[in-house]
Amino acid sequence: MKIIGSFEKLNPVLHHILDPADFQDEATISELLEDPYVAVLDSMESQVRDLIKLRNPRITFNSQELEQEAKDFLKKQGDGFGNWVFYPWKRALVKVLPEKEFVEVRTVRNKFKITQEEQDLLFTKKIGIVGLSVGQSVALGLAMERVCGELRIADFDHVELGNLNRIRTSICHIGLKKTEIVRREIAELDPYLKVSVFKEGLNEDNMEDFFTGEGKLDLLVEECDSIQMKIRSRIKAKALQTPVLMDTSDRGMLDIERFDLEPDRPVFHGKLSGLGNEEGLLDGFAHKEKQVLGAILDFDKLSPRAKSSIAEIGKSITNWPQLASSVIMGGGFCTHLAREILLGHQVNSGRFYVDLDEILK
Repeated sequence: MKIIGSFEKLNPVLHHILDPADFQDEATISELLEDPYVAVLDSMESQVRDLIKLRNPRITFNSQELEQEAKDFLKKQGDGFGNWVFYPWKRALVKVLPEKEFVEVRTVRNKFKITQEEQDLLFTKKIGIVGLSVGQSVALGLAMERVCGELRIADFDHVELGNLNRIRTSICHIGLKKTEIVRREIAELDPYLKVSVFKEGLNEDNMEDFFTGEGKLDLLVEECDSIQMKIRSRIKAKALQTPVLMDTSDRGMLDIERFDLEPDRPVFHGKLSGLGNEEGLLDGFAHKEKQVLGAILDFDKLSPRAKSSIAEIGKSITNWPQLASSVIMGGGFCTHLAREILLGHQVNSGRFYVDLDEILK
């Protein structure tokens, strides 16, 4: 495998946006283009055709006219137009539009479900996601719609074969960190979208950085398995007046906690108030974990299949069941609610159910 010069200095984990107008980047691009082991993908003319169409909505071009317009545009811009993105994990070098034009084209089908003014506002927002099973679907939904300008993702776990009933990835990725899989997929979708990775998961040591580093989070999506971390993250979010979303993948159960509008609101809607004050919830936690879990889940409101599955944990199964259909649906719900909250639309706190079985009865 040929690795030479400035190419060798590239971080093998991250994707790299290379600007032909930059002297050092230009040298790296040249080396990558000459490397027989690097796949070069240049669809710039297609991207420019899309750009021309969106900027001329009143004109109907035939294919020959549009092709000529794109060629003329690129000739006028010169060879330095656009950027190259290198993906080390695929050994692929891809030509893309500059950031402004790239985002303009990639989000054009959002109009006018999302206005340009709303899209500009969303680009300033920061969203944190803890837990990347349901959280993976949420992260991809947020990235596709570009509901934020920065995503902070946290999970300590690696992908296992048993995760592939609900996590969209390849068997080639078994053993990779869940954070790495999400980061790669978003980078290949939108190399300009900032993704900050907390590969050790959310913990007491990094919680402050997760919530406030490089600017305070505007929204937390909590999807982790740890009951203690569910509580700790909410207490932190409440202290910072950061709204929280959670989807549980059973009966379409959604939790919305608007700590930004209700700073004194009890965590989990007060469902844990019978177990002590919030600061003391984690004291002697091992002795009351089952009580806490039951209170959080509203056991009596779980679906019959979820109840029977819980009874089998430690007998015939080892963990809480989740299905791809519910996880993907939850990702859509959280993406929609995140957008509405961040745009300042009315979204009330509470626990809500979007239960398809119930709706279709």
